Amino acid sequence: MIPLVVRARAVWEELAGVPVACAPPPGGVRVVVSPRSGLCPAGWVGAVALGGSALVTAPDDAAAGLVRAALEGLPVEAVVDGVSVREVLPVARVLGPAALAYVSPSGFRPVEADAVRVERLAAGHPNVRDLERAAGPEDAGEAALDEITSPVFAVRDGHGRLVAAAGFRTWPGQVAHVGVLTAPQARGHGLARVTGSAAVAHALAAGLLPQWRARPPASRRVAAALGFEELGAQFSIEIA
Repeated sequence: MIPLVVRARAVWEELAGVPVACAPPPGGVRVVVSPRSGLCPAGWVGAVALGGSALVTAPDDAAAGLVRAALEGLPVEAVVDGVSVREVLPVARVLGPAALAYVSPSGFRPVEADAVRVERLAAGHPNVRDLERAAGPEDAGEAALDEITSPVFAVRDGHGRLVAAAGFRTWPGQVAHVGVLTAPQARGHGLARVTGSAAVAHALAAGLLPQWRARPPASRRVAAALGFEELGAQFSIEIA
């Protein structure tokens, strides 16, 4: 079986749009020019640290030179740390860092829905939009259920309202990027684990690599409960 970190690195190298020869060496930081990088918004600098090495993309040669001089002397973990990066680069805005976690079929710990019924809905179902409005734009944006390509795995309350939902978007490299959302009044009852488990099981059955990218500690705890391993982090910066 291919190790999780190897599969994860291959995915992010593909998203970065760089040849394999530009991949970072073990324990090192590699800065490359990639105007169409999928690691960050257009014109930004994107960084992904996985398994003890970091790949950083810059939009042009000038930015790459600045970033290379600042970051290549840092420890790998500092490249995706907002405080450390601000000390060596003029930063206007940041996104992240977000932890990157993955799970294998053997490591997956499914959660059975004993007391609740998990319903399967089509992506884009109007009730999911209702749940997003109830959760608020920040949490809805973190879950990104409006972008999923899988079915929606959902739970309703006693009044028929959707209170938790999960699904995934298929990424390059056969990755299933998982998103989970729970209504504020329904949190703390394990519904994120139940719906997330159903989405992950569906991804694994399709031969995909489930990926959980999260900043909130609560979301990271859900991933850990399902057997996900945190292998690194993603970070994006806009140079001032």
